[in-house]
Parts: sequence; C-alpha cells; structure tokens
Amino acid sequence: MESLKSSFLHSSPFNQPPKTHKLKRPQAPSILCCLKPDPWTLSSGNPKDLNKPKPKSKHAKNPLSDDNARRIIKAKAQYLSVLRRNQGSRVQTPKWIKRTPEQMVQYLEDDRNGHLYGRHVVAAIKRVRSTSGLREGEYDMREVMSSFVAKLSFREMCVVLKEQRSWRQVRDFFAWMKLQIYAITVKLSAKCIVYTIVLRAYGQVGKIKLAEETFLEMLEAGCEPDEVAYGTMLCSYARWGRHKAMLSFYSAIQDRGIMPSAAVFNFMLSSLQKKSLHSDVIYVWRQMVDKGVAPNHFTYTVVISSFVKGGMGEEALKTFNEMKNLGFVPEESTYSLLISLRSKHGDKDEAIHLYEDMRSLGIVPSNFTCASLLALYYRTADYSKACSLFTEMERYGVIADEVIYGLLIRIYSKLGLYEDAQKTFLEIERSGQLSDEKTYTTMAQVHLNFGNFEKALDIMEQMKRNNISYSRFSYIVLLQCYIVKEDLGSAEVAYEALSRAGLPDGSSCKDMLNLYMRHGLYEKAKSFIAQIRKDRIELNEELFMTVMKVYCKEGMLREVEQLIEELRVSETFEGFPFVQTFIMTMNGQCSTLQEYENWFESLDQSGAVAVELMLTFCLATRNETKMKEKLELLLKTEIGKSVGNRMISKLAKEGDLLTTEYLYEVMMRLGCGLEDAARAAIITLYGKQKKLKQAQDVFAGVAAWATDGGVVYSSMINAYITCGGEEDAFLFYREQTKKDTSWVLLLSACL
Repeated sequence: MESLKSSFLHSSPFNQPPKTHKLKRPQAPSILCCLKPDPWTLSSGNPKDLNKPKPKSKHAKNPLSDDNARRIIKAKAQYLSVLRRNQGSRVQTPKWIKRTPEQMVQYLEDDRNGHLYGRHVVAAIKRVRSTSGLREGEYDMREVMSSFVAKLSFREMCVVLKEQRSWRQVRDFFAWMKLQIYAITVKLSAKCIVYTIVLRAYGQVGKIKLAEETFLEMLEAGCEPDEVAYGTMLCSYARWGRHKAMLSFYSAIQDRGIMPSAAVFNFMLSSLQKKSLHSDVIYVWRQMVDKGVAPNHFTYTVVISSFVKGGMGEEALKTFNEMKNLGFVPEESTYSLLISLRSKHGDKDEAIHLYEDMRSLGIVPSNFTCASLLALYYRTADYSKACSLFTEMERYGVIADEVIYGLLIRIYSKLGLYEDAQKTFLEIERSGQLSDEKTYTTMAQVHLNFGNFEKALDIMEQMKRNNISYSRFSYIVLLQCYIVKEDLGSAEVAYEALSRAGLPDGSSCKDMLNLYMRHGLYEKAKSFIAQIRKDRIELNEELFMTVMKVYCKEGMLREVEQLIEELRVSETFEGFPFVQTFIMTMNGQCSTLQEYENWFESLDQSGAVAVELMLTFCLATRNETKMKEKLELLLKTEIGKSVGNRMISKLAKEGDLLTTEYLYEVMMRLGCGLEDAARAAIITLYGKQKKLKQAQDVFAGVAAWATDGGVVYSSMINAYITCGGEEDAFLFYREQTKKDTSWVLLLSACL
C-alpha cells in the first residue's frame, strides 16, 4: 500500500467523502491604514496581521504535507526529462549493459565511476595542465610526471596528450611520452595517431615550423603518415595562409598516392579563395574531380564563386548545373554571383531565368541580386521590369539600400522624371543612407543632363562638406560641371586634380580641347595636346577627331604626319572609317579620282567629317605642293564637292576671308558646282568686309543660273545695305524685278 502513495504512480479514483459547506458570515469591511500599505492586498482588503512577513511571491504556494515531496517531484521531473531525451534515434543505452563480463571487470578496475576517463587519467591531465602557469624552463616534465611512470597505458597517454590546451604542454608531454613508448611495444600505426595529435595541436596555434619538424621526425622514425596526418598538415598550412607550402606539400602527397578527404579539400579551397587565389582554387578543384573525390554543397559554393571571379563564366554555369543535378540546393550568394555575371555580359534572358529559378525555390533575393538586375534593366532600357522588381522587393521585404536608390535615380533620369529623381535623392539624405560618392555623382550627372549645372555644382560641394573624398570619377563629373558652365579657370583646376588622381580619360581630354577651341585658345589647345601625348593617354576615336581638328586648323603638317604614322603602325583604329580616311589620304594610298570615289562610297557619316577635316588641313597647308594636289583631288569627288560648299558657308560665317576666297577660286577653277547657299555666304562676307565690287562679281557669275535665287538676291541686297548703299539696294531691287517678277516672291520669303 505504501507504493500506491508514490508520486510516480497515478492515484486511484477513490470515492471521496462528501464535503460539507458551511455558511460564511459576511465579513465586516476592513479599514485600510494609509500609512502602511501592503502591495499584496487582496480583493477583500489587507489581512488583520499587518506585521506578517511577506511571501516570496505574489501567490504563495501551499506548504507541502510531506518533507520529501519536493525531492520526489524533482526526481520524477528529471526522470521524465531523461526519458524524453532518450527517445527515437537519440536513445542512449547505458554502456554497462553493452559490456561483456571481462570488460565490466576492467571497467571496475579503472575506477571510472561512470566518467569518461579513469581517475588516474584525469589526475594526469590536471598535472600536465598545472604547468601552463609556469614559464619556460621553470619545470621539468620528467619530474612532474614521475608519479605516473608505468601507470599509464599508451591509449591513456594519448588521451592526456589530446586533452592539453597549450602547445608547450603538448610538446613537453610528447617528449616525456616518447620515453615511455620506448619501454612498451607500440605498433607504428598507433604511433601515427600520436604524431597526428601533436601536428593538430601545433597547427591550431600557427606553430608551422614545429609541425614541420615533428612531421620530419615522424618520417625519420619510420612511421608512415596516413591520410589523417597528411590532411592535418594541409589544414595547418591552409589555416595560416601558407598557400605556397600547402600546394608543394599537396604535390608531395600525390607522389605518395595519398588522397585527402573532401573535408581537407574544402579547407584548402576556402583558404585559397579568401586570398583571391582563384586560379589555385580551380587547380585544386580539378585535381579533386580527377581523383574521384565527391564534392559536397560547400565545395560547389566555393568553386562556383572562384569560377565567376576568375572570369570563367561558362565553367561556372556548367558547375552550377552539375550541382543542381546532384540534388544540392544553391545558396542565394551563388545565384547572386551568376545573375551579376550574366547581367554584366548583357545576357538578359539567362539572368532572368536564374532569378526565376531562385524564386521558385523560395529563396529571398538579397540587395546585391536586386541591384544587379536593376542595373541590367537600366542598361537595356527595360524600365517597366525595373518598376516591377521594385514592387516585388517591397512585397518580399527587401529593404532598398543606397546602391538601389542610386539606380532608381538613374532610371528616373532616363524617363525624364527630373522631380522624382530629386525627391529620391532627398529621401536617401533624410534616411541617413547618403554616404557613397557614387550617389552624389549620379545626382550631379542628372542635374547636368537637364542643363542645371548650378545644382550639380551644389551637389559636389555638399559631398565635399560631408568629408567624402573625391574619386577619379568624381573629378570627371566636377570637370564636366565647369565645362558646361564655360568656367575655363575652374575647369583647368579640376583637370589638374583629375591628373593627380590618375590618367584622365579620353572624354575629359576631348571636352577640354573643345573648351579651348570655343574660347579661341588654340595655343593652349596645342600645349594641351602635347601634354596628352607626353602622358601617353590612349586616344579613342572622338579624342582623335578633336586632336585632328586642332592640328588641321593650325596647319600642323609634321604633327599630323607623325600621328598618322603612329596609328598606322599600332593598328589601333583599324576598323574606324574616320581614321582610315586620314591614313589613306595622307599616305597616298588613293592616287586617282576613281579610287577615291570607290572608297568614299563605302563610308558612313564619319567619312564626310574626315573629308571636311582633310579639306581644312589642306587649306591650312596650301603652300605645300603635295597638299594642293590632295585638295584638288578631294574637291573633284562628289563628297568633296558637297563638303566644299558647306565649308565655304562655314568659313564665311567665321569671317575667314582669305581661306574662303581661296576655296571659292579653286572650286570655280575645277568646275565644281557651287551651291547658291555658298555663293550667298561669300557675298555676305564681302559685304561685311566692305568689298562691294567683289560681291557684285560673285553675283554676276551666279544670277544667270541660280536655282535658289532668293537667297542670292537677299544676300546681295544685304551687301548693298551693309556697304551704305541703300539707294543702290533699292535700284538693284527694282532692276531685278523688271527682269523677272518671280524674284519678288523669292525675296519676300528670304527677307
């Protein structure tokens, strides 16, 4: 019956005697004292005994009837906890049940009392550890362990060695242990275990030299290292970044026919990748595949990343597909790298396919992934998908960072949403995320695109006030601001700062040359070109065109020939029609009119620009006999005639009378068909120069067969008026009206 009272058994549902309920008298209302409030006041008021000590908790527990009840309840709770913990695959059977009688006798002799090691082993571990507080040379391990001589088996000594926390204790105990090993018979395979423990201890603290000495000692002792020992050394090299030694050691392992495990390969790959040694990562990966070592999820993740960062995109995709075929689920970082790779190469369909595959697996994209896709949509002008991605980011809770906001500003700029771009920039500033110079320069470029250079300069000044250092690109944007502002002095200062940050780009050099030419500072432009050539700044097609404009305008024959020869030898601009036209003309590769015609027929608009520059150059160097011949040959071509007419109008507007007259006379002598616009331009120029007689001569030569007489007649009337002959202008008008009344309508349209 006593067992029935145990708390481990459920009580039987005995019939309880009926309880009698007594009528309670209504309690008199208690009067609370305001001077002694009780925080545990019940709903009926304070108890009568106000001096009663307060309970430990708000709701005091009822006192137990049995003094041992608390112990029994706790014991039962612990028992049930053990039962729950030992259910299923984690069930733990007591080791004494598994032991044979002989093992049980040995267990009792070891006096473990349920512990992992025997008492003497634990004492040995503590004895060796006690020396960690002593300095080098203050103790002798032989004296420390004198009481344990011949008391520890080989396995127990290995346990003591493994349990040490300091490499010095490992070294000293290993030296003492070797003295004990000589007294007992130990297999070489067992000795390998000891050396491996020591190698691991040295490798964990970076004592690579001691590890190497121990490994050589192991070989000299005739103990052949196994796969674990080799792997321990490889992991030690990898842990501390000794990659050259690691790869050399790995080559030596291959010669011995030992193949490390997949875990060791992973350690090596991870260490190499942390130092961006992607070529070595790929080498080790291929060795791993060739030897048939099965990679795991971590291996594929590391290798795909190295393929991408090493510029081997196709291999990365191939390995990625292999990973998926083996049933491994790629991480978001792997998808992100591949999406970024495809985006940079402009492979929009593949990038979107990877993103959709990632979303089908329930993987939430990171900011980096979204930024890569947004940059792709921005470059391909697919702004609708960019907006859809923003909506999807909000749905999945992806918080936009400064990079994504910067892309949003660029997209707004492309869509012409200037105000939205400004609002987005202000939102970044208010949120406290404005810290990257790329965001500032992006907004400054937006202001420049909309012609608001003052606000662009304000953004750059704000960036400077916030102590954000200027990069090379920032100086490029600052230079663009001053060039748009036509502030030559500030532009030169910005260009000097850009030169100190690195070699200027071709676009900035082109803009500076154009700025000098707009201000008529051709001497500065020539000095600037000389500095460009000295700094060996690479010429692109636009910069080459601008340089040639300066050379041709100034008639710098020697410089043009030198530059053309350099380009011909380097073959840098082999596929550019503009440059090829210059090279062929200057080198005389086309000597006949038909050859020129055949060449110009295959050119686009850049060919016409090249012809115009060549004509400008020939006019500037017309004193050279060979340049006169090239000029006449070019003007005889169809494209040369058209360009020549435009140049007469252009030179006349610029007020260059001598060059305009020379080109006009050459074209008249060669019988080139002069257009009415060109004749009208030279008549207007003569009028401005007060040379009415020459204007009348030009008009006399064109009046008979002019196709657009209104322009010519208008320019002649303006010439009369400019020269102060208003009456002559009126007489000229009446005279021409009598000859042909149709000119009246033409004049009315032009005046």
